[in-house]
Amino acid sequence: MLRLIVEEPYSKAAMLSRRLAMFSLAVAVTGFLGVARGVDLIAVLGGAVVIACGAILSAILAFAIIWRSGRKGAGQALAGLVIATLLLAYPAYLVQQTMRLPRLADLSTDIADPPNFSLSHEALAARGDTTPPSVAIARRKAQIKAYPQIQPILLDLDAREAFDAAVKALAANGWKIVEQRPPGGRAGLGHIDAIATSFILGYPYDIALRLRPLAGQTRIDIRSVSRFGPYDFGGNPRNIASFEAALEAVVDKK
Repeated sequence: MLRLIVEEPYSKAAMLSRRLAMFSLAVAVTGFLGVARGVDLIAVLGGAVVIACGAILSAILAFAIIWRSGRKGAGQALAGLVIATLLLAYPAYLVQQTMRLPRLADLSTDIADPPNFSLSHEALAARGDTTPPSVAIARRKAQIKAYPQIQPILLDLDAREAFDAAVKALAANGWKIVEQRPPGGRAGLGHIDAIATSFILGYPYDIALRLRPLAGQTRIDIRSVSRFGPYDFGGNPRNIASFEAALEAVVDKK
């Protein structure tokens, strides 16, 4: 006598969770790959986040159904939950940064007289025909409490040696130098405009360096400005710290 074995069907919610999670991952990857072609990454990632949230809700629903009915699909629901949660980890980190850090998108080692950005045709074109606006010193004072480590850089080098070291440090960080002017002229100041990009999202930061000759030293001030809204998500202090570390490495080799 043959016995008919009826397998429990799969939970549709579990299957939907895994499919949504994979789709959200595909959308996010497409956004990252499309940045160079002008894709609006924030909009694409926003869509991926919404889909990932749907995947998590579907997974929770699937676990409830599987618990009550004994249907299959726990593995698919778990896969959907894990993929979607990992995808949401970075946006959650950015939200946490906006809540923890001050509302500053423009940091400088000199809050009273930040380095200016070049207004040449080449520099404007590299910045998309925009120039970071000036920030009132009263607002910049919030930087002192949030980032007390950001201070002017003093090198025991003459201006030309300091300028060459700064150029090498920018190159070591992989930043694009837009314009450079060696120290000289009536004021003796040197200037460099550059563009840095964030490691994960590839977003640009505008960088301005000013070199001021002193007695036996050279003072370097750096300004880092985020282009995406009132927050920098910690990118500007990372840029300044990265430049200082690269500059120290260059100087130590001399």
